[in-house]
Amino acid sequence: MSTYMPKAGDITRAWYVIDAAGKPLGRVAAEAARLLRGKHKPTFAPHADCGDHVIIINAAQAVLTGGKLDKKMYYHHTGYIGNMKKVKYSTLMREKPAFVMTKAIKGMLPANTIGRTSLTRLRVYTGAEHEQAAQKPTEWKF
Repeated sequence: MSTYMPKAGDITRAWYVIDAAGKPLGRVAAEAARLLRGKHKPTFAPHADCGDHVIIINAAQAVLTGGKLDKKMYYHHTGYIGNMKKVKYSTLMREKPAFVMTKAIKGMLPANTIGRTSLTRLRVYTGAEHEQAAQKPTEWKF
């Protein structure tokens, strides 16, 4: 018996909606990364991009468990000497919850071309409304 190798023409991409309201941010991000990568499919192959489209709604209502909301920091460097910036996640969740969700999912995807193209199939919305109704996405329960 030979190993199945998916080809680019054989891959069908579905659309899924994940509701993040009241769920831990990391759990939602892990499930979204799994769907974007295509690991839920029986035809998964690590060398091929066989993932689906993911829409995350209510990202502003995702929960950070424990003391992460006050203790966890987001660091970034501006490129200038001595300009390391840090922001608390409580501030980020209040101002840019879609960015926090996208950053968490990006960290769970591989750091190569497959991971970068998988991230283009992600849409994150802070509220309950999304713009992809024409694609007829199905709700993903986990």
